[in-house]
Amino acid sequence: MLGLSSPTVSWKSLTLAWGEGVEFEFLNQRWRFRLTPYRWVMAAVVIVAALVMLYRLCVGLGPTTNLNDQWPWGWWIAFDVLSGVALAAGGYTTALIVYVLNRRHFKPVARAALITSMLGYIIVVVGLFMEIGRWYNFWRPFLIYPGGWHSILFEVFWCVSCYTVVQVLEFGHIFFEKVRYPWLARLFNRVLPALFIIGVALPTMHQSGLGALYIAMIDRLNPLWWSLLLPVFFWLSSFFVGPAMCVVEGALSGKAYGRSLETPVLGNLVRVSMVAMIVYLALKVVDLSYRGHLADLFSGTTASYLCLLELVGGVLVPLVLYALPRVRTSSRGLLTASGLVVGGVLLNRFNVVFTGMAQALDGWYFPAWTELVVTAGLVCLAVLIYCFIVENFAIFAGHSRRAAEAGRAAATPVSRPASAALIEQPRAAS
Repeated sequence: MLGLSSPTVSWKSLTLAWGEGVEFEFLNQRWRFRLTPYRWVMAAVVIVAALVMLYRLCVGLGPTTNLNDQWPWGWWIAFDVLSGVALAAGGYTTALIVYVLNRRHFKPVARAALITSMLGYIIVVVGLFMEIGRWYNFWRPFLIYPGGWHSILFEVFWCVSCYTVVQVLEFGHIFFEKVRYPWLARLFNRVLPALFIIGVALPTMHQSGLGALYIAMIDRLNPLWWSLLLPVFFWLSSFFVGPAMCVVEGALSGKAYGRSLETPVLGNLVRVSMVAMIVYLALKVVDLSYRGHLADLFSGTTASYLCLLELVGGVLVPLVLYALPRVRTSSRGLLTASGLVVGGVLLNRFNVVFTGMAQALDGWYFPAWTELVVTAGLVCLAVLIYCFIVENFAIFAGHSRRAAEAGRAAATPVSRPASAALIEQPRAAS
């Protein structure tokens, strides 16, 4: 009905040995995935995590996690949701700069940022699903019913779900570069500008919405973090961590695939972060001073030390480093400063969920091994999918022409040399 050929799968080779992989034909294209020792280990972690998730769905949160009535939100909310959403912001930040503001000189890093963001949001959605007590009611928020419209969690759920769908649709543009169905490719090309605009609007709402969730905890969240400006702080921090994540992801993928970091492009991209970091730091100081809690930063408590570490180590120091031209033009300097930014945002989200709530909630909570295994499994799954996408699609700069040539040559029957040319490039992958 859609004009697609029958999606038959033909296995060309299936070698489950160290350093080998799988190769098959699907939709008239040849697909390949190498299985290195690291990837075997990650696949094993994914399988264990899948079994733990199945156990959690069968027996519930109580027997599977260390969550309790005092700590209903724990590791999965802090890492998989709050941190995951923030660190996946590289996609909407890059889309805003490259495709909405038309700063095309940043385009070499755009596709990698969009792919990692899409995978990050898929992890967030799965993490949210694991966190729902009665998971079999997950479909209810999709229905519009009275009483839920004014809930911030309702807005966050809708925005995260819709944005994940938008990102998958954005990937259609890349998918049909390789899988040659001209009318579908034209359709995705036409709707792509609208998808980019929607894909910028939705994260702006749910990034701030996640901060708004904690406004209701006025008497429980430590004043060092509680503020009416929490939505602004969450949105600003997600904005400036986006380019930093592009640097970290670029360094990791560069090491895996033997590529050099796009230092000139990323060095200019982090200058956008600098503006947001200055605004964030100024607002934070003014807000603490206005509410009379600026002196609490130096009270000598654990919370004050962690808040200072978050602001100084995660914002002020990398801001100074970014301001130095020799740092922005150095791969090592750029990675060091960006690593501090990413660590600072992670610490901020953990401080909001744990440190800031510890005194009010009392009791005790430390994540169970099952919670940690599920998170590790989701991260490993995202890495494996990322490797498959990178090795079969034109993601990195300079691969578009090669992918297009491979796609043209891949009309039935499969053209071995063309598809092989695309997948042979990243053979240096670990």
